[in-house]
Amino acid sequence: MAPSTRYQPRMDSERKLPLATKLLYGLGSVAFGVKDNGFSYLLLLFYNQVVGLPAPLVGLAIMLVMIVDSFIDPIIGQVSDNWRSKLGRRHPFMYAAALPLAVSYLALWNPPHGWSQGALFAYLVVAALIIRTFITFYEVPSSALAAELTQDYDQRTALMSYRYFFAWVGGLLLYLITFLFLLVPDAHHKVGQTNPAGYSRYGLTAAVIMFVTILISAAGTQRRAAAFRVPPHRRLGLLATLREMVATWSNRSFLYLTLAGLALAMATGLNAAMNIYINTYFWEFTSRQFAILIAGVFISAFMSLAAVAPLARRFGKRGTATALVIASVTIGAAPMLARLARVLPANHTPALFDIVFIQSIFSVALGIAATTLIGAMVADVVEDGELKTGRRSEGLFFSASSLTAKAVSGVGIFAASMILLLVHFPAEARPGQVPEAIIRNMALVYLPLLVGFYVVGLILLRGYGITRASHADTLTKLAARAESIHVDNLL
Repeated sequence: MAPSTRYQPRMDSERKLPLATKLLYGLGSVAFGVKDNGFSYLLLLFYNQVVGLPAPLVGLAIMLVMIVDSFIDPIIGQVSDNWRSKLGRRHPFMYAAALPLAVSYLALWNPPHGWSQGALFAYLVVAALIIRTFITFYEVPSSALAAELTQDYDQRTALMSYRYFFAWVGGLLLYLITFLFLLVPDAHHKVGQTNPAGYSRYGLTAAVIMFVTILISAAGTQRRAAAFRVPPHRRLGLLATLREMVATWSNRSFLYLTLAGLALAMATGLNAAMNIYINTYFWEFTSRQFAILIAGVFISAFMSLAAVAPLARRFGKRGTATALVIASVTIGAAPMLARLARVLPANHTPALFDIVFIQSIFSVALGIAATTLIGAMVADVVEDGELKTGRRSEGLFFSASSLTAKAVSGVGIFAASMILLLVHFPAEARPGQVPEAIIRNMALVYLPLLVGFYVVGLILLRGYGITRASHADTLTKLAARAESIHVDNLL
């Protein structure tokens, strides 16, 4: 076991984080929310139906990027855990990410004209890899701040609720703006979702938002970095670093939570990537109806923010997260199952849109709350890991959380592209003109796969063993260990 750093417990229950800190910490997740919404909801449709790249190639490109990215995340986590600077361990990476992320995201939505499919595939891979690398530079250190800002079981839930709230609201606000003002029909494109000029405008707007919110959040949380515990400086070789990473990630609760998070992220990503196809071709909603659905998700985000912390205090994080996932999936799948059973009103009727709108609000609210709790559960692993290894590894633990979050778009886009390939979904399709058999087959493949991901995630989540009581016991043991070391040093 590595020598433990001196542990100085804070009375978090008596020193609650001010609202300003929660808001500034949460604001930074807008950048990730914007990026992930773009990847999850727009990227496949844009490169497939607008740019003309086959859907399987788009899915392959994102999967290749995610594989490479899976090695980058833990490296950034480990490096930030051991970084030393006047700006602290985390903030130098956060500042460094802002400009390259913004520029590369702008480039993604403005691919060159006249290139071959092979060249466009390479362009997509390179642009997406740069984006995901620099979002890692920001997201892993920024997320890790949650475990440093407070050690309190319930305050962490509240803190993470703001982070997920801003990620959803920031991403969805731009998504709403995109469908209202950017992806609009013109003389050559009767459906706004197929207008290439709109995606160019979207890329510029998103890049500016990312750049600004990252800098505001980083600067706003900078002064608190001075109060964070700084583990002693250590010189580690490559093999020693790898051994530490393996030892840290061998934590049982962490492994189960990470695997559960990956399965649930795959489900979320599949749902997100298929969402625009389902709403455009299955329900045949207009751009205006899209905008109303997005506006409804704002209600969902506020519902989650208000409910998640009280629910976790009452029922615990794991039990609450499990119940929320089950409820979210059940409500979310109900309209499509009803349509397959031919018991819903026809497309283009007000009653149909009202049904989908209401179920979307509740299903998404439950899903956001569940995701928030899983993020808070990662923060609680930090002290459990410290007790077992003697090291604070916030960045390394949250690097897995970052990778899980990015699996939303990576696996989701790949799985969605495979579904479209399997059912022979046509390129440059127009709503209302796709054969009914293809639309029905798309739903019949999509729903079982979606539910399967969720079931696997819930089974794995049962292996997470940290509770409020066990977390409090861990803090007590860490404090006793630190006091013992302190006494030994005095003697």
